[in-house]
Amino acid sequence: MAITAAMVKELRDSTGAGMMDAKKALTENDGDMEAAVDWLRTKGLAKAAKKSGRTAAEGLVAVAVEGGKGVAVEVNSETDFVGKNADFQKMVSGIAQVALTVDSHEALLAADMGGKSVEQTVTDAVAVIGENMSVRRMATLSGDQVVTYVHNAAVPGMGGIGVLVAVKGDNEAFARQVAMHIAAANPASLSEADLDPAVVEKEKQVQMDIARESGKPEAVIEKMIVGRMKKYMAEVTLLNQQFVVNPDLTVAEAAKEAGVEVTGYIRLEVGEGIEKKEEDFAAEVAKLNS
Repeated sequence: MAITAAMVKELRDSTGAGMMDAKKALTENDGDMEAAVDWLRTKGLAKAAKKSGRTAAEGLVAVAVEGGKGVAVEVNSETDFVGKNADFQKMVSGIAQVALTVDSHEALLAADMGGKSVEQTVTDAVAVIGENMSVRRMATLSGDQVVTYVHNAAVPGMGGIGVLVAVKGDNEAFARQVAMHIAAANPASLSEADLDPAVVEKEKQVQMDIARESGKPEAVIEKMIVGRMKKYMAEVTLLNQQFVVNPDLTVAEAAKEAGVEVTGYIRLEVGEGIEKKEEDFAAEVAKLNS
C-alpha cells in the first residue's frame, strides 16, 4: 500500500512521533494506522514523543579529551534525579566519547553508538526512564594541550559545569587552575578581540547614558568612558580578569609566569539559557486530573 504524506501527518498528530518514525511505522504495517500506532508504542517512540514538549533543563555536562582535542556535551533531562541515574550517566559518558569522533552537533546525533544512532539511543532512554531528554549541544576545542575541569561532579568527567582549556606549553596543573577560574568567573570571551562588537558597543552606550545623567560635559564623559570600558574588559574577558588563585595578577600575567599561553576555552553549564516553566503544586495536580 502506498504511504501518503497525509497518512504520515495523521499518525504524527495522533502519536507525536517523528516524521521518519511515523513513515517507517506505516511502511512496516502496510498502511494500517492502528497497527502503526501499536508498532510505535512497542518501540517506545510514541511514549517518548509525547514527552518532547516538556522542559528539559536539568541533566549533565560531560567532558572528554583525546590527544589535542577536547569535547564538552550537554545532555538534558527534566529533573536532577535523572542526572544521578547510573544508566543515564553511562549514556552521557558514551555520547561524550562518540563526540570525540565528530565535528558538529548534527553529526553527533547521527553517529553510531553501539549499533544505533545517538539520537535513537536517547529516544530509547526516554521511553525507559520516562522523562524528556535531549542532546542539547556540544562544543570542541583543540590545542597543544587541552585540560578539563568539572564543577559539581556527579561522577568523574561529568557534572553541572564542564570546562575545557587549551594552552600552549606544558603546565597541566596551571591549566586546571585556569579551568576552575573559568567555572567560577564565567568570562564572556578569551580576550577583547573575541568579544562581539555589538555587545561592546551596547555596553559603551549604557555607560555613556549613565555618565550623561551626572550632567558632566561631553569631553569629560569621553574620558570617563575610556576608564569604564577598561574596567568592563577586565571583568568579562578571561585574560584580563583577576586570577582567582592570585588576585594580584591577571590570568594573562599568571599564565606568563607559569610558562604557558591560554589559547582558548569552553564553558558549558547545564540548563544555561533554558527558560524553566514554574508551576505551583495545585496547577500540577489540576493538570493530572484534567
